[in-house]
Amino acid sequence: MELSIVVTLFNEQDNIKPLLDQLHSALYNISHEIILVDDGSTDLTVQRIREVADEHVRLVILKGNYGQTAAMSAGIGEAVGNYIATMDGDLQNDPSDIPSMLQKLKNENWDVVAGNRKNRQDGFLLRKIPSKIANKLIRSLTGSTIRDYGCTLKVFKNEIAKSIGLYGDLHRFIPILTAFEGGKITDVDVKHHPRQFGESKYGLGRTFKVMSDLILMVFFKKYFRRPIHFFGPLGIMSFLAGSAISGYLLVEKILGNDIWGRPILIVGVTLVLAGIQFLTFGLIAELIMRVYYESQHKKTYNVREVCNFKDKINKGRINLKKETEIVPRYYGQRKADLPRTA
Repeated sequence: MELSIVVTLFNEQDNIKPLLDQLHSALYNISHEIILVDDGSTDLTVQRIREVADEHVRLVILKGNYGQTAAMSAGIGEAVGNYIATMDGDLQNDPSDIPSMLQKLKNENWDVVAGNRKNRQDGFLLRKIPSKIANKLIRSLTGSTIRDYGCTLKVFKNEIAKSIGLYGDLHRFIPILTAFEGGKITDVDVKHHPRQFGESKYGLGRTFKVMSDLILMVFFKKYFRRPIHFFGPLGIMSFLAGSAISGYLLVEKILGNDIWGRPILIVGVTLVLAGIQFLTFGLIAELIMRVYYESQHKKTYNVREVCNFKDKINKGRINLKKETEIVPRYYGQRKADLPRTA
């Protein structure tokens, strides 16, 4: 199986047949499977899938509405193709872009090829402007160069897709999670269509969720493997500042001055306690990371490729041996004893 397409669905009953028709038309010459993940739909989505599904389709029905990230993770877990593509089920992503994205991934050896909705067909005020602001903010804080984090249309290598830990609403940050795994990612312009059937599941309410997840991603990017590097400096600075204030007040007390009730006393004590707390958090986080890696036999690094030059060296030695066997054949013989040439 070359390609698995994972499509997440929630109340998309009118989109099922045209979606499958478009997928079959775009992938007719590629060995593929279509994994439809129903995320707790309350309409006739599952029934419509059962009516029109063929041998290429597999249906995963979740017990409840767990969100797009969980549904995507469930579909990726079921995929068996060498490559995995993800897309929305609202017909706004165009399946005809998948073959070219797959070809780019294979020819240029990328781990992920992400889509960039060049001519996005969504509302300007409620969808485009917040999306542009969020994309720019994510790029500036994470250092990633992907232009469109909200586009679900992506093509992965199987091992990369399955190694990404998807929790909460982190499907928007797949490029950053891929970078954590040492993957190479690029993006290409893709087509985008207006929604024809059903209602959009997105709105301004997700803005605060994205901001919260962004804070998590920034922390992961810089301090996931060494959390003490985040908590340690905070703890040391707080403790030193609090100690300096407390030392000053101690001198004041020795000199006979009244320090009780002074706000600076509360500040000093608070900073000392905060410093101890930050250092304690850092140590606990370090212990948790040790448990996380060692209990699951995980590595703190990812190897892309191991090059073995043993055969090349042995081959070179064989060639050298042949040359040295030819050279001394007439070594030490007189010129007169050498074979004559015409």
